[in-house]
Amino acid sequence: MMNLSSLIRTARGSEPADLVIKNISMLMIPTGEWITGDLAVADGKILAAGQEAYDGKQVLDGTGLFAVPGFVDAHLHIESCHVLPPAFEKAVLPRGTTTAVCDPHELANVCGADAIRFFLDCAEHMQMDLRVQLSSCVPATPLETSGACLTAEDLQKFLPHPNVTGLAELMNVPGVLFEDPAVLEKLQTFAGKVIDGHAPLLGGKDLNAYLACGVRSDHECTTAAEAMEKIRRGMTVFIWEGSVAKDLDRLAEILTPETVDSVAFCTDDRDMFDIESEGHLDHMIRRMIAKGIAPELVYRAASLSAARYFRMFDRGILAPGYLADVVILEEVETCRIRHVLKSGKIVGAESGTHFVPDTAFALDSVRRAPVKAEDLQVFSRKTSTPVIGVLPDSLLTEHLTRELPLSPEGIKSPLPEKDILKLCVLARHGRNNNIGKGFVEGFGLPRGAIASTVGHDSHNLCVIGSSDEDMALAANALIQCGGGFAVAADGAVLAAAPLPVGGLLSMKSLPEFAGDVRNVEQAIRELGCLNHAPLMQLAFLVLPVIPHLKLTDKGLVDVTKFDFTEV
Repeated sequence: MMNLSSLIRTARGSEPADLVIKNISMLMIPTGEWITGDLAVADGKILAAGQEAYDGKQVLDGTGLFAVPGFVDAHLHIESCHVLPPAFEKAVLPRGTTTAVCDPHELANVCGADAIRFFLDCAEHMQMDLRVQLSSCVPATPLETSGACLTAEDLQKFLPHPNVTGLAELMNVPGVLFEDPAVLEKLQTFAGKVIDGHAPLLGGKDLNAYLACGVRSDHECTTAAEAMEKIRRGMTVFIWEGSVAKDLDRLAEILTPETVDSVAFCTDDRDMFDIESEGHLDHMIRRMIAKGIAPELVYRAASLSAARYFRMFDRGILAPGYLADVVILEEVETCRIRHVLKSGKIVGAESGTHFVPDTAFALDSVRRAPVKAEDLQVFSRKTSTPVIGVLPDSLLTEHLTRELPLSPEGIKSPLPEKDILKLCVLARHGRNNNIGKGFVEGFGLPRGAIASTVGHDSHNLCVIGSSDEDMALAANALIQCGGGFAVAADGAVLAAAPLPVGGLLSMKSLPEFAGDVRNVEQAIRELGCLNHAPLMQLAFLVLPVIPHLKLTDKGLVDVTKFDFTEV
């Protein structure tokens, strides 16, 4: 229990603060001013941030340094880092991300409610604040086979938990517009709570209907015009810079003094290697400022805007009574960090929890028999073929039409020499033995095959390649090891990185896991692949809620029509 009398005496200067950083330049978020003075902290709270002088039990000289509020990631899936939450915390907390709002729907689509319990259990043991938006789309759509189903009643049981903030991205836009009873029940259950959206390219009266149900954010805008239209209609737009989708360049201009309260930042799906090499939200901050956006606006969007959206009124400002989540900078423009304070304590490279979560519920999640090359053959009566077209730095795909070779027996083949590969999605949750089959142009893999059990959002086993033999070999390697990534070529498995927890997460230390994945990525590069993030790109080719053409275990999906189309 907080000792209010002690806080009052400390704030009045009659008792020393726990920590005082003297002569530091502080960003006054409400006014955009920089004020040089003392930052005083006690009992995890900021007690002073201004020109009054304070004494402290610990005193640091802040001359030449700058203080801004801790960063808030408005939307992410920790599973995309492929490490357990404690390892994620160790990577991003020293980079200034003191609060993250996660949607555990990746693991939930494999393991159901147990996955949500897992993340909430981790949150209770972590030093950074991990908040959970309850997964709205398990399964994401009826067009695929997931490992679980979460109803409104299932989700309602978690609402009292203090780390639950609301309902996560409502990806099933057709379910809203066509009044699917299960979707409407979730909206009614979360009425008055924070409901996140996921509505790429949605506009006009359909957008009005979506917003009328209580949806208040979107992180899927791909143009400034789309983002501004949604801001005008009351939405908060999360600018997203992941490992595949990179919207910052397209959306930077929307952050202005007029819109700053309606713009926040999120990483959504950012792998651990990009976090290690480039950064987390600190990377986005650097990029935004480099594009000419005023630092005062950028740091506000990275903190207060997200905090207020999620009704976390105790953070995002350097002011008395607010949580002492503070990032101490050596340089504002490059977001070069000297120290991070979480709840008033300086964190370092070894900070974070040493808690080891129980993962037994998510082991042995790949439940299907091995496949043969002939199981992956595509039979057709025509050469004209709908083909998924990969777009650089985007999750959107094109709906292309190509003429593909057809054998006398009616077997349709890819054209790797024209960068047209085969894509298959194998149901792996033990519910059926479906295999969806299609073709992809622009992936950039000249030969061989890549397989993965990371396939948003149902996370079936997806495999892309130039030959059925190599594709079957890579898929079987993952069936045998319980999930992960595998690369095969010329009749041999070249590399594999197991992900035993739900086929999504590693239990290894970060350096060990990084070594496994680097071996996989090196094998992919040696096959001549030019794709910047081939593993993550593959994972999104099977997500049937982002236009225009995607593949699931049930078949090829025309996302615009929200229906299947013949290969």
